[in-house]
Amino acid sequence: MKYKFNRLNKTIIKCKKCPRLTNFIKKISTEKRKQNINETYWGKPVTGFGDFNAKLLILGLAPAAHGGIRTGRAFTGDKSGEFLFKCLHKAKISNQPTSENLKDGLKVYSTYITNILKCVPPGDKPLNNELDNCSNYFDAEISNLKKLKVIITLGKVAFDNCLKFYKIKCNLNKKMNFKHGRLYIMPDNVTLIPSYHPSPRNVNTRLISQKMMVDLFNKAKKISTA
Repeated sequence: MKYKFNRLNKTIIKCKKCPRLTNFIKKISTEKRKQNINETYWGKPVTGFGDFNAKLLILGLAPAAHGGIRTGRAFTGDKSGEFLFKCLHKAKISNQPTSENLKDGLKVYSTYITNILKCVPPGDKPLNNELDNCSNYFDAEISNLKKLKVIITLGKVAFDNCLKFYKIKCNLNKKMNFKHGRLYIMPDNVTLIPSYHPSPRNVNTRLISQKMMVDLFNKAKKISTA
């Protein structure tokens, strides 16, 4: 299992299928952000991370320009990740409430965290061909998680692209609407749970609260350990 993920992740890191995204990452990593001007950016596609025997998969859209693209780990070093890991820690899914860099000692329990898209798109708006190019990597990740029981999708784009995977893999034709916290049983008996994205905008407008997110994680944890 570890060997399969290591081989997959090496392929992801070297990927340059999408020139627009490759060039955008290069631009971000060269120009940098003022508060990170002295840092060396990761500057490559960002793989998933966590437990290869995970029962829970947490799925986002793409790494943040000055988060994952800077630090080399999904939901690490950005505001969305800051909120996310506070909630994961409260739900006892992570060993600490922060995710800052690759050497911070973070561990997640029976959980794998990844994004649909491994590169950040300009304006956080991926093109369809970019999502298609990256879909093989998500297919491989989900296929390698042999003990998977629950998927939490963070945001509607992650939800829609997860459904797209099941439509292709399992000929799924049932209509499913994005609704925070709703449970959908997929053809392989995995439970799919849509969630609002933990973005600063959603948190600041109170579309999602810490209690809502922690409750959702606890619900997913209960299903995954049943």
